[in-house]
Amino acid sequence: MSALFGWLQQLYTFLAVVPFVAFFIVWVAVYYYTKDKRKATHLSMDITTLFLIGSVAFMSQNLFDSGMLLWTIVLLFLVAAGLLGNMQTRLKGKVDLIKIARTLGRLGFVLLTACYVLLLFIGIGKYMINP
Repeated sequence: MSALFGWLQQLYTFLAVVPFVAFFIVWVAVYYYTKDKRKATHLSMDITTLFLIGSVAFMSQNLFDSGMLLWTIVLLFLVAAGLLGNMQTRLKGKVDLIKIARTLGRLGFVLLTACYVLLLFIGIGKYMINP
């Protein structure tokens, strides 16, 4: 069991370092199975968001020596989930957790991709200034 856990941890670490490899792998697998580009893209975005969370948190920790961004991301996801649940309750009278998860996954993908690119350029700049 320990070996399986170690292997899964290494796989997550690799995919978090290069999250767009995960996007490509999931997209190809889903498209091969369903032949639906839209479904493949949406599922790839949702899954890649999990890897982007780890990647952005690790990059910020290395650049700024603070592990605070991981908890900030988690807090923002929870607040957004609460706001979406409140909006659904007011509009439809019930909460659809699947719809909230999909919305958070896709919104998180866009925002975390922007953070990933920004932190990547900051890291390159910091390395060029202080080799």
